[in-house]
Amino acid sequence: MSGPLAGVRVVDFSAVVSGPFAAMWLADQGADVIKVEALGSGDVTRGMQTAPELGGMAGLYLNCNRGKRSLGIDVTADAGRNVVLDLCRRADVFIQNWRPGVAERLGLGYADVSAVAPNIIYVSISGFGPDGPYAQRRVYDPIIQGLTGHVAVQKNPEIPFPDLVRTIVCDKATALTAAQSVCAALYAREKGSGGQHLVIPMLDTAMSFFFPDGFMAKALLDDPRADDRATLATVYRVNPTADGHLVTYVANQAETFGLFRALGHPEWMEDPRFSTPTARRQHLDALGEVLAPAYEEWSTAELSIRLEAEEVPFAPVLNLDELQSDPQIVHNAALRVRHHDVAGRVLEAAPPVRFSTTVPDITRLAPMPGQHTNEVLAEIGRTGDEIAELRADGVII
Repeated sequence: MSGPLAGVRVVDFSAVVSGPFAAMWLADQGADVIKVEALGSGDVTRGMQTAPELGGMAGLYLNCNRGKRSLGIDVTADAGRNVVLDLCRRADVFIQNWRPGVAERLGLGYADVSAVAPNIIYVSISGFGPDGPYAQRRVYDPIIQGLTGHVAVQKNPEIPFPDLVRTIVCDKATALTAAQSVCAALYAREKGSGGQHLVIPMLDTAMSFFFPDGFMAKALLDDPRADDRATLATVYRVNPTADGHLVTYVANQAETFGLFRALGHPEWMEDPRFSTPTARRQHLDALGEVLAPAYEEWSTAELSIRLEAEEVPFAPVLNLDELQSDPQIVHNAALRVRHHDVAGRVLEAAPPVRFSTTVPDITRLAPMPGQHTNEVLAEIGRTGDEIAELRADGVII
């Protein structure tokens, strides 16, 4: 393996997204990530929106688990748990996102793992944290969205009905937080701090991720006009055109006047209601009433040309098929297609970070359940006969 994390071994006991996506970022940067899966179905995302002819490989699973090796094992059996602890002795990072208390009941809590691997970085991801009134509730991304303000601000002022962010924003924010924290802990360990336990609640992460702009009008507690302050949630717009939709955003006077000219209404620059930022804030409703029909006078392509000429930030609203041919996305090679031996062609987002020196060599696609069991067990000293016995006893696949 190559990349900035080459030589780091990660035991990934997590499932679904918050843990697996974090571990995939580490794998993308060169870590050797061993995904430990329960016997039977393995990670639940293997069965989401898939079919038998695709080998049980689903899009969500594939795009949260590339670069990993898979070990299929029954950790409820003493022999299975002992294998995992042996694996941890040779590991740098352990990631789990079980409900609080499950790891301890399995004999794989922080105390158990650190007893055999004192320098390990042990990551516990949970919905609400290890304790508190919600700690034992079942939780998924939209539940956290509801509690942390994400849903409340998803309101177009013209259609004031709250809605979910229709991607798993809280799960992915938690994953990125976990990956960054692991790197910070590894750096601290290099400086002599030893191993440690990272406790990462989705609730706290989602609140932190939401807060800078979500609470931009609420952060100054002594502001007498806090309730009157405009926020990004109140000014963001998707604008219908004659044949589609455009997103524009203007942040200063020059961009605003450029928008007026692009829409074919330079006279609005002289209108006392719209000629200054203060005036526009006082007449937002009136401005919205003239902007909406003006967008609909143009096709998306025509208006895009005019907006670019005026240096107004804009983007057409592309669907999932259209974005694959967008010139900048193609130029950046932000998407790529690779071939999976079982699932066939796989479309994936390329790692977004470009390292100039420690360039990762990302070759593995997401593994089949237990695909690397023999390989991993041999690396920790199990003989062929021992591996065969574990398999015969139903401990591994």
